[in-house]
Amino acid sequence: MGHGGDAIAELMTDHREVEEMFAGIQGMPGGGQELRDLVDEVTIELVRHSIAEEEYLYPAVREHIEGGDRIADKEIADHGRVEKLLKQVEKTDTDDPRMSPLLQQLMDEVAAHVQDEEDNLFPMLRQACSPEALNELGDKIRRAKALAPTRPHPAAPNTPPANKLLAPGTGLVDRARDFITGRGKS
Repeated sequence: MGHGGDAIAELMTDHREVEEMFAGIQGMPGGGQELRDLVDEVTIELVRHSIAEEEYLYPAVREHIEGGDRIADKEIADHGRVEKLLKQVEKTDTDDPRMSPLLQQLMDEVAAHVQDEEDNLFPMLRQACSPEALNELGDKIRRAKALAPTRPHPAAPNTPPANKLLAPGTGLVDRARDFITGRGKS
């Protein structure tokens, strides 16, 4: 978390990290605690990434890209589907036969979202924004990820200003729970 660079570089690095985690999940022979630990790491990264995009990236898309409202709404809907899947995964035991199809569905959803962002959204944003604006946006995204929740909260608001007000408090509670349980420390 917090790689540096402009917003697009930051988010693309996140994408590569999640892809590596997914490869690790696919390479695991079975369930158990090792799988749960990796699933928890993926969940933490995806939730933080999504919150940061919803707080800062998509408002910038709305402001700077023609048709940005439609694009941002579609991306937020993608996040909603992923967050619901993450909540299901969180509640499912790693040895449950439903876990593998749930994880595959999650990986497919995330892969489609990443490809759409990288092939369409990011090039439009790079063309519409100055390098300085993208660097400032990258700083905001890094700060948001540091304060973001680490668990899926599908009912939480996903657009400003409510998400910017509630996410830091929810993130604090999530990080306290993670510290107590040791979640995300594998």
